Amino acid sequence: MNQIISIDSKEDIFPEYRNTPIEWLFEYHNLGRQFDTFEKAQLLVGMCMDNRKHLHMPDNFAYIIRSGGANLRHSEFKVSYAIAVGQISHIVLLAHNHCGMVNLFSRKNEFIQGLVDYAGWNQKQAEEHFIHFAPLFEIGNELEFVLSESKRLRNRYPNIQVAPLYYKVEDNRLYLVKEE
Repeated sequence: MNQIISIDSKEDIFPEYRNTPIEWLFEYHNLGRQFDTFEKAQLLVGMCMDNRKHLHMPDNFAYIIRSGGANLRHSEFKVSYAIAVGQISHIVLLAHNHCGMVNLFSRKNEFIQGLVDYAGWNQKQAEEHFIHFAPLFEIGNELEFVLSESKRLRNRYPNIQVAPLYYKVEDNRLYLVKEE
């Protein structure tokens, strides 16, 4: 069973992430490390577009791709850019609790009505849009998705260290995900 591991000290960070930008992210965000100065990005953060999440880290420290559910399947060129041009060698994928991309189909009516009410779409347009795109962006379970997406990125970029992380909205903290 996968577990969410609280990071309350440097010793809680898994050995494979020590002395890497992944460790530094935990130190900045959870442990109050004083910000260092960076001229170039040290890692790529893939995180949800959710407005309730904010990372505490220095300027120029990370490329950040925000996409519903931290789903990078449709942002792969951007990932490749960060690796090839930005020369990053570490990626963190950040799932979070209470994600709107989980069980997306349960929000179908709300989604469609919202496009009708706020975007000026007609019912048919909004429904077709949902039916076409929702399957691409539904992530199922946050934890299972971040683990499968981490595995997919590791296979795609074998020289890049990819770490699945978890963010709890209630306490604004990062957690490690222990993989089986």
